[in-house]
Amino acid sequence: MKSLTSPSLSVVVPVFNEEDSLPILIPKLAEVLKSLPFSHEMIFVDDGSLDGSRRILKEMAPQYPCLRVLGFKENRGLSAALVAGMREARGKKIVTLDSDLQNDPQDIPVLLKYLDRYDMATGWRHDRQDHWLKRISSKIANGVRNGLSGENIQDSACTLRAFKKECFEEIPLFNGMHRFFPILVKMEGYRVVEVPVSHHPRKFGKSKYNIRNRMVRSFIDLLAVRWMKYRAIHYEIEERV
Repeated sequence: MKSLTSPSLSVVVPVFNEEDSLPILIPKLAEVLKSLPFSHEMIFVDDGSLDGSRRILKEMAPQYPCLRVLGFKENRGLSAALVAGMREARGKKIVTLDSDLQNDPQDIPVLLKYLDRYDMATGWRHDRQDHWLKRISSKIANGVRNGLSGENIQDSACTLRAFKKECFEEIPLFNGMHRFFPILVKMEGYRVVEVPVSHHPRKFGKSKYNIRNRMVRSFIDLLAVRWMKYRAIHYEIEERV
């Protein structure tokens, strides 16, 4: 039976066709969270996987009382999976990371330490372990995002992040927002810091994203984010009488 006590930390992990990674990730993540000085929960969101990912999650849930599983009826994309998990999160602090073993749970305690001074600590994969084409496309994408948004986020699309829950509650939600999360949070006046994190080569399966399936949509989303930033309402109250 799952605990009814609200945890201090919620870890949200989107999943799509990662049946080989989950039996490795879950014990590793649970071990890191056990070392932290506060209560926690792990929320794995199955984004309509076509392999055995959901079966594995349901089989492992009884072994880990802090593990919660959400299963989508159909594949809805990374943004939807992250939003669903963050809405379910009961902790005042939230961590997100990918389920493909490329993010390292060992970086979570490092990111959380920054929340004493910042509202979000977002990962920067400074030593990307991806195919050269993906590295180049990501570098170009980050450059275009920064150029049009007026920000200076080196790795806006890194899923490994730690932040206070109110950051998520304040930002606009839309399909594709995961690529702009730190920018959207900064737009609301929150303090964001980039922290170098580890990045590992993909061991199983293949990437769900490539240049073709994200370039046009990402650019349209970027124009929307730019519009929101420069049309936002800003004011400072000087006096109340």
